[in-house]
Amino acid sequence: MSQNTDSPLVEALFKVGAHFGFSRSRRHATMKSLVYGSKNKTDILDLTKTAPILETALTFVRGLGAHGKTVLFVGGKPEMKQLVKETAEALGMPYVAGRWLGGTLTNFNEIKRRIKHMQELIAERDTGASAKKYTKKERVLFDREINRLEENFLGLNSMERLPDALVIVDTRAESIAVSEAATLGIPVVGIMNSDCDFSAVQYPIVGNDASKEAVSFFLAQIVEGYREGTKGRVLPTEEATVAVKG
Repeated sequence: MSQNTDSPLVEALFKVGAHFGFSRSRRHATMKSLVYGSKNKTDILDLTKTAPILETALTFVRGLGAHGKTVLFVGGKPEMKQLVKETAEALGMPYVAGRWLGGTLTNFNEIKRRIKHMQELIAERDTGASAKKYTKKERVLFDREINRLEENFLGLNSMERLPDALVIVDTRAESIAVSEAATLGIPVVGIMNSDCDFSAVQYPIVGNDASKEAVSFFLAQIVEGYREGTKGRVLPTEEATVAVKG
């Protein structure tokens, strides 16, 4: 079974294995029109249809870059955590590369309170204040508390307000994040495979979300798209005035 790879993007998607879906039995009903066929009971995605969908998502990402918007990157699957973290850091963006805590968006005031608590504990440790204040046993517990907070909130350390958009790796696995974003009207760019609900997010990226190579390709495209947008950044009125005067 072969697909037309005349398009450079389709060829690139084919090369990273973005066309491999899951078994037909796991296929979500909304994905039916994007399936090219099946091989050994595994769905093969139609790259000639998924490539334009990717382009639409990247156009949105360029717009985010053009306006200097904040994007929260989300992906807690063990094999994808490092990719998500590195991608977010490449753009100086916040991330959740682990378990999504319910209320991260919908109860953001509480999340901010816990982030502030983490920052205060870290400052106390780094200045040496905790060494003077606590016994050796208490300092062990103190450090454990910092480690626990960092595991949950370190990637959100710079996020002072709700993000303008989310990029999610595997929308099915991160369904709570998708739901919270929908509740608040925050648009989502969602990397998803054939087992996901295509209609769940505004900007789907359909492909093999179980492959590090494919996900790495998608995330690299997102980074490139955001950076392209920043080159033609649309400045707020006050910034634009300063730029013209300068």
